[in-house]
Amino acid sequence: MRAAEADLRLRETWLLVATFLVAVAGLIYELIAATLSSYLLGDSVRQFSYVIGIFLSAMGLGAWLSRYVESAMSGFVWAQILLGIAGGFMAPAVFFAFAWMESVSLPLYGLLITVGLLSGMEIPLIARVLKSIGAPEFRFENVLSVDYIGALVASLAFPVLVIPHLGLMAGSLAFGALNLAVAGLSLWVFRSEASRLQLGVWAIALSVTLLGVWQAERLVSITETNLFEDDIILSETTPYQQITVTRYRDRTRLFLDYSIQFDSLDEYRYHESLVHPAMAQAQRRNRVLILGGGDGMAAREVLRWPDVEAVTLVDLDPRVTTLFRDHPDLSQLNAGALSDLRVEIHNADAWRYVESTSAIYDVIIIDLPDPKNLALSKLYSRQFYGALVERLSAYGSLVTQAGSPLFAREAFWSIDATLQASRNPQQPGTGLVTRPYHAYLPSFGDWGFVLASQHARAAADHLALPPALAQQLKYLTPEVWQAAQVFDRQSAKLTVAVNSLQSHALVGYYLKGWARWFE
Repeated sequence: MRAAEADLRLRETWLLVATFLVAVAGLIYELIAATLSSYLLGDSVRQFSYVIGIFLSAMGLGAWLSRYVESAMSGFVWAQILLGIAGGFMAPAVFFAFAWMESVSLPLYGLLITVGLLSGMEIPLIARVLKSIGAPEFRFENVLSVDYIGALVASLAFPVLVIPHLGLMAGSLAFGALNLAVAGLSLWVFRSEASRLQLGVWAIALSVTLLGVWQAERLVSITETNLFEDDIILSETTPYQQITVTRYRDRTRLFLDYSIQFDSLDEYRYHESLVHPAMAQAQRRNRVLILGGGDGMAAREVLRWPDVEAVTLVDLDPRVTTLFRDHPDLSQLNAGALSDLRVEIHNADAWRYVESTSAIYDVIIIDLPDPKNLALSKLYSRQFYGALVERLSAYGSLVTQAGSPLFAREAFWSIDATLQASRNPQQPGTGLVTRPYHAYLPSFGDWGFVLASQHARAAADHLALPPALAQQLKYLTPEVWQAAQVFDRQSAKLTVAVNSLQSHALVGYYLKGWARWFE
């Protein structure tokens, strides 16, 4: 009698533990799918919304289908084995499809639906097993409580532990192994109901998955080798993004979330165009604020001006600024700018930094990623520019990279219109004075910038550079500056909406523009 009670208690306890473990694994798969779709398909808000909606719908369908599973325990074990395969190999399958076929949606959402269906079956099947074994204190709400606690643990662990220490590839495989471990322990606890077929399939699946975990770095290397043209010298996943640096001979390129950020062959065309017009138009240049620009190249250009006393660089990801400060090859690209005693680095969100500081800057340089989602769009909004101009000296200048006036014409002119509509503390009732311009970059195509000021000084037609500095520059000259302010008919100004936190019109303009050219 005591042996039967002990066996019942073991089974009941294990099923509650299994509920917790499968809840952790299920939410991790959902987060991996959302992150993959954001990395590879863009627009993180839209992709996270799609993934969550599809996953929850699939779970609901899976819960409904569970009624047709005759043996609850056998069905639960099969669900765990299949989850170990589908969920565990989700990231490898999606990355390989992207690298070799440039197709993401079908494998990603196909596997997401499969994982959702199987995950939806888990709780109903566990509840049925608990009832069938005669658990004396079984209450369905206890199962749900354990499930929700598992989801909380997964949501906290994903950004803090899984992404920084495992990455998407190894993380996917590791949690696939967790589902298979649950299957294996369930087969042992309920060994009287286990079949040879289940044991055989489980053993093969576990062996292949553990081999995948062991070879995860090699799988990442194989995938990235096919994704990138050049040799990969650095590849890291941080809590904020995927960082990849490639090199071919003396050519270095940086990719964040698999999107190119610079090519050392022509980055000077971008950074000279971004920095020097704003520096030249400012009445003084003692204090400079750079938002973004963690690679240090904008700071390199700023430090060419002899009257610069202090540069504050704000970049969200500390790993980027550390790499470009301490890595011997990467720091050469910015001439050691991030180690200069005049440069102070803050790893923080740009908006929060602007709200928290009381410092006043003579020049503000915005070198942030393109506004392809709501999180980035807010940093191109009228509200953000209004807060930012409070940190700008009366006769200072502000400049932002503004994307391509050719590929995303509406987005470019929306940024210009947003700055013009932003509050001007020096001239209440009016907006900022802007000067849009563009430059040709072989790596990116036609690329645009918008220079702004609280006074008409930003509208000056001429570029006044110190003679010594003018000799150092590779691209920007007074003649190039004149030409940069001329737009052809395909990129000329047009009437567009101002970007605000309420409308986020810029995201739609950006995505529509790039899709028109590249989809």
